[in-house]
Amino acid sequence: MTVHSTHLAPTADRGVSEDLPLWRLNLMRIGYAVMGIGLAVVRWPDVIAYDRSMPLYEGVVAVLLTAMSVLAFLGLRYPVRLLPILLFESLWKLIWLSVVALPAGLAGAVDAAMSEIIVNCSLVVIILAVVPWRYVRARYVTAQGERWRGAAA
Repeated sequence: MTVHSTHLAPTADRGVSEDLPLWRLNLMRIGYAVMGIGLAVVRWPDVIAYDRSMPLYEGVVAVLLTAMSVLAFLGLRYPVRLLPILLFESLWKLIWLSVVALPAGLAGAVDAAMSEIIVNCSLVVIILAVVPWRYVRARYVTAQGERWRGAAA
């Protein structure tokens, strides 16, 4: 007779998802789906049909964003554990909009290519809306950090 064990999350992870209600986890999953599908539609073709004539940094960006889309799809299963991906997505877009797009817009120097990127980056509002900001503050800002060294003997 075989005893079937149920898979339990490691002790450190128990209770983490219980900190957020199910509706919040599902809202986060919507953000992961939007991010994952959007990047898969736009970037996967660039990587799958990679052309060696593609400019070096354009290729780097395509591969980086493809990797982010894979992590976003993983976030559908583990929305809390993959929260840093949503934070990264939010931060880089907000920084780009603030440091590049806003000054260009104020100077009247927005061309068609930049305008397209501004529109794409503006979709970050979806991610910003699904991130549980109180949880982020409690877990990443005000919580005690992890130790830097082993305990003294």
